[in-house]
Amino acid sequence: MNATEGVWLSINDYSRYKSVSISTIRRHIKTNILKHKEESGKYFIYVPSVERVQLREEEEILRIRLEIELMKSKVRELREENNELRMLVDLYEKQIVPPEVPSIHE
Repeated sequence: MNATEGVWLSINDYSRYKSVSISTIRRHIKTNILKHKEESGKYFIYVPSVERVQLREEEEILRIRLEIELMKSKVRELREENNELRMLVDLYEKQIVPPEVPSIHE
């Protein structure tokens, strides 16, 4: 892949990618701060491939962080469930007295 290759993002996609408001992007387009093109009345902003690679890495990091948080939540739920089951076992064992076993020598 050539270093000058990149992708064209819609204003909405670029806004999410850079965490910048749409109005700021439109101002940057009007003042030619951003490399852009217009197709069928819609604007697209150019993003070099290096930035796209960074975006994929950032998306992957966010996905992994979300997965970790979900797993932490599941571990908490399982611990709570385990504690409840232990409590039930303790209650069950205390209430039921095993029957006396007759002695063989009697």
